[in-house]
Amino acid sequence: MNRARRMRRARADGEARGGGRASQLDVAIDSRSTLPLRTGRSMPVIGLGTWQLTDETADTVEEALRRGYRMIDTSGDYGTQPAVGEAARRSGVDRDEVFLVTKVEEDEDAYESTRRNLGELGGERADLVLIHRPPEEGAGVELWEGLIRAKEEGLATDIGVSNYTADQIDELVEATGETPVVNQVEWSPFGWSPQLLDYCRERGIVIQAYSPLTRARRLDDETLAEVAAAYGKTPAQVLLRWNLQMGIAPLPKANRWDHVAENLDVFDFEIGEAHMRELNEVNERFSVLGSLPYA
Repeated sequence: MNRARRMRRARADGEARGGGRASQLDVAIDSRSTLPLRTGRSMPVIGLGTWQLTDETADTVEEALRRGYRMIDTSGDYGTQPAVGEAARRSGVDRDEVFLVTKVEEDEDAYESTRRNLGELGGERADLVLIHRPPEEGAGVELWEGLIRAKEEGLATDIGVSNYTADQIDELVEATGETPVVNQVEWSPFGWSPQLLDYCRERGIVIQAYSPLTRARRLDDETLAEVAAAYGKTPAQVLLRWNLQMGIAPLPKANRWDHVAENLDVFDFEIGEAHMRELNEVNERFSVLGSLPYA
C-alpha cells in the first residue's frame, strides 16, 4: 500500500473510532509554518536543539538551515552558541528568517547574561530568551525583571521560561504583569501534562518540547511502533508529528545529517484521532531526567 493510501486509511480509521485530544494546529502545515505568540509575533513550529551538539556543531546547524529548519535552540551553558552564530551567518539564510532561542541560568544576572549570550552568538538580538530553570527558591522574579529589561532595550524580541510550573508562571505574572510567551519543558507522549497544556493554552503560552524523542529511550515502544507502521514513518517522526498536532513546538537534537533530514520529514502525513488517543494514553509521566520539572 502506498503512503497516500496508508494516510487516507489511517485518517478514516481515526475518524471512525473517535476520541483523542483536540489538535490545536492546522494539520496542513509545513516546515515554514509558524505558531502565533501572545505578543502578536510568531515562531516556527519546529526547531533544532543543540544541547550536547558539540561535534561539528556549525556544520550540523548550517545543514539544518539549508534543509529548511528556521528555529535553533541554544543556551549559554550548552557551549554551542559561537558555532550556532557562525552557522547562521555562513548559511546564507537571511537573519530575519532565523529564529534564535537562547537561555539564561538561574544563578546569573539575566540582563547581563543576555548580553553575554549575544556576544557569543555574534548578534545584536535574540528572538527569544528564556530563564533556563527556576531558582531553588521562588520563581525568579528578579531574573524575569532582567529579561523584561533586555526586551525593552531590544536585546530580546520575546521572553519566556523553561522548566516552570503553572504556579511559578503565575508568580512571575503577578509580580510584573508580564506573561511568558513560551514555556520550554520536557514533553513526549510518554511524559506530559494535560493540566499544564490547558493552562498554557488558556493564557496563550506556547509550549516548546525539549527531548521530544525521549533521547531514543522509548523509540522501541510497541504502541509507538504500531502507529509508525500505519503511516510508513519512523517512531521518531511520529513523536514529532504528535507534538505538532498538539500545538507543541518540538526541538529535536540530531548529531547526524540523516537524522536532521528525518526529523523534518513530518509534514506529509496526519495522525488520525484514534492514533492520537492511543499515543496520549501511553503517558506515564516518563522523564529522561528522572522526573518532569512541571510535576
